[in-house]
Amino acid sequence: MRRLFLVLVGTLIFCSPVLAATATGTVKSISTKDDAITLSDGKTYGLPEGIEAEDLKVGQKVQVTYSKANGKIKVLAVHVLK
Repeated sequence: MRRLFLVLVGTLIFCSPVLAATATGTVKSISTKDDAITLSDGKTYGLPEGIEAEDLKVGQKVQVTYSKANGKIKVLAVHVLK
């Protein structure tokens, strides 16, 4: 029984989805060359395929949803806030 429990716990740890985090701020700068945005907190987020830097504007308030794996940030979505 104990062995089964340990197998189940191990499976849950290794198979759990990566938790997403969010950052909210104002777009401070946009790099269309690098497809990246920098928010008012100074952090830069590289945008994945399907999210174009050209669609965003400096001064817009946005919420960036991202995951972090192996020390790298992967942007999942960018939502413009009103």
